[in-house]
Amino acid sequence: MRERKRDERTPVLQMVFHGAIASAIGIAVGLAIDWFPEGASTQAGPIDTLWDVLIVVSVPIFVTVSIIVLFSVRNFGMRPGEENLDGPPIHGNTRLEIVWTAIPAIILVALCTYAYVVLVDIEEAQANEMRINVVGQQFTWTFEYPQAGGKPVRSQQLYLPQDRPVRFYVKSLDVIHDFWVPAFRMKVDAVPGIETRYRVTPDRRGTYPVVCAELCGLGHAFMRVNAHVVSPQAFKSWLTKQKQPAQGASAEGEAPDGKALFAEGNGDATACGACHTLADAGTNASIGPDLDEALPGQDAAAIKASIVKPNAELSDGFQAGVMPPNYGDTLSPEELDALVEYLGEVAGK
Repeated sequence: MRERKRDERTPVLQMVFHGAIASAIGIAVGLAIDWFPEGASTQAGPIDTLWDVLIVVSVPIFVTVSIIVLFSVRNFGMRPGEENLDGPPIHGNTRLEIVWTAIPAIILVALCTYAYVVLVDIEEAQANEMRINVVGQQFTWTFEYPQAGGKPVRSQQLYLPQDRPVRFYVKSLDVIHDFWVPAFRMKVDAVPGIETRYRVTPDRRGTYPVVCAELCGLGHAFMRVNAHVVSPQAFKSWLTKQKQPAQGASAEGEAPDGKALFAEGNGDATACGACHTLADAGTNASIGPDLDEALPGQDAAAIKASIVKPNAELSDGFQAGVMPPNYGDTLSPEELDALVEYLGEVAGK
């Protein structure tokens, strides 16, 4: 009897031994991998720690299940000649079933509680919080900085002061997008008709990509701009510069500036320069055709048609649906005429 018990314990001890080694290796590898880019917000640290905790907990669970499955395949697999046999009747072990149900439940409750505490902590309201409105539209982002007693400052690039809390209010003008700055570790869907929001406090200067994390159309992969985290003094200077003149339009009573509309948009219409290269406007995007090559020889009627009915005639190598078809609505007649006039002048150069 003693020999039999010793023989039964041997496979269990082997599984524990190999499982411990595999778990240690798996945890070490999981913690050593740089899963995320360099953190650039106060929220990044707690989120990265939460990720590490999930690795430490999940790797041993994965290893345990895998070893038990492999052990069972090796020791209890069907042998030749046993194809039509039913195994011996087994009642099971009630105590063991309770244990392997209770332990995962306790782990899940503990992890969910920890994740909830992290979420509440990073979403806590902060003093001196700045509001920025984020507008998603195929296929770029527009950022609005509300100004007391005046029109908001709009930009196709995101500028943030270091160490100042920011709350983003996110919406979409067309389809579902997802506003994500990987370096901040925070993201949220931009849903038509709904305003979503989240908080972040940038704490590291630099330039970080802003991407869309929701498949939103043919130009989804190119829906990228940059977030620039700068010193408070540099941010103040940038904001002051953006106010003079207002982006995308001239002073009240004056004709709209076609070149500014092309490069900056008007807040409702995506800037043409977000998708097209045009040397005269200083843009170099590649989502749409290169206008330095496509514009020459085009008259005003053809240019206007390509703006308001972009799918009617497509350039080689480009598909329908990439350019928003609503510029006839998002641009006023005066803005549309100014944009056509500007592009016509460039085409004639």
